[in-house]
Amino acid sequence: MKSASLFRRLALCVSVVVTAAPADAQPTITVSATGVVNSISAALKSAVPHSRIVVRSGVYREPTIIVDKPVEIVGEGWPILDGESARQIMTVTADSVTLRGLHFARVGTSFTEDWAAVRFQGVRGCNVTGNRFDDAFFGIYLAKVNDCTIRDNVLVSGRKREMISGNGIHLWASNGISIVNNRITGHRDGIYFEFVHNSTITGNVSEGNLRYGLHFMYSDDCRYLNNTFRQNGSGVAVMFTHRVEMTGNRFEGNWGGAAYGLLLKEISDSKLERNIFYRNTTGLVADGANRIKAIGNQFIDNGWAVKLEASTQDGRFSGNDFIGNTFDVSANNSETTTTFANNYWDNYRGYDLNHDGLGDVPYRPVKLFSVVVAQNAPAIILLRSTFVRLLDSAESIVPALTPEALADNSPLMRRAP
Repeated sequence: MKSASLFRRLALCVSVVVTAAPADAQPTITVSATGVVNSISAALKSAVPHSRIVVRSGVYREPTIIVDKPVEIVGEGWPILDGESARQIMTVTADSVTLRGLHFARVGTSFTEDWAAVRFQGVRGCNVTGNRFDDAFFGIYLAKVNDCTIRDNVLVSGRKREMISGNGIHLWASNGISIVNNRITGHRDGIYFEFVHNSTITGNVSEGNLRYGLHFMYSDDCRYLNNTFRQNGSGVAVMFTHRVEMTGNRFEGNWGGAAYGLLLKEISDSKLERNIFYRNTTGLVADGANRIKAIGNQFIDNGWAVKLEASTQDGRFSGNDFIGNTFDVSANNSETTTTFANNYWDNYRGYDLNHDGLGDVPYRPVKLFSVVVAQNAPAIILLRSTFVRLLDSAESIVPALTPEALADNSPLMRRAP
């Protein structure tokens, strides 16, 4: 009888232990500069898959940290992982790794390897959220990575020359990546893609980078939504890519002799919708960009709003606003299959006798003086002269040198609300 009672008590104790510590609980390891576990590498050695490693405030100087298990590494009080300007800080080779609340600093410069604050190699399911990156050669580097999220990080690099600077967020041969609400400043390219597919870039601010705010090549079927590209060497360069969607972005303050808000080069079937091109040397350059659909964009106070190269064909611009630009459209070919319809042009001086909101006289956005400047750049010094006004007025009455086919036959009389 006594043994039966003892058995029941033991069974109850076992039940209580299992309830308090279920088998699928996430083990936690704490790293502290003054504790028993005083390095992230030591914590990783003792960690089992799906452990949680909590790194307390302090400065951690370790050889390159290799994360080869699926773990979550979380910082408390912004612990600094210091590369001492001599190496890559962290390499991740395991799936399902999360990094959050860490401060990566001082990545070394290499001319033979792409050293990064954190490099993910051949993995899937990673999550990099809410971290800081200072003075990195490359910041976040993804190579052959699938289904990962990079969110709410701040990346700042103060390197002054392209040759000693890498990219803030760098992706190569990756698929299904989400890059959301990051701020990238002072890198070579803020965000760089090569051979990346089916990825979405949303709500990022990329500004003050040495070359491009965003640069991507051979990266089909990606979407870029509600980002800001401000005061970079140039804004965004899109090359050798198909089916790109860019919606709700802002291209601003990209000034320089060869600067632009957006370059589309050798691409096809791109869609530009509700973007703002504001105060760029050139808002949009289309070179070998076929079947562009540009809908509802605003081109405001640019030098050139749109430059169309002869290699660009079968595009359509509709419902766009052209306001305060020095030149609305420039083209280097008298024949074009790109069409303009139902756009608002602040320089339009036509009339609307039937009050349908559309001008009764076509608007020709290519001015003769823009053709002259395209062939002889120093002529721009004459821009505000009476001679130029007379030249453009004569051309508007009897078009001879500007592309006859490039006209908006139904210009809007008022901007869309």
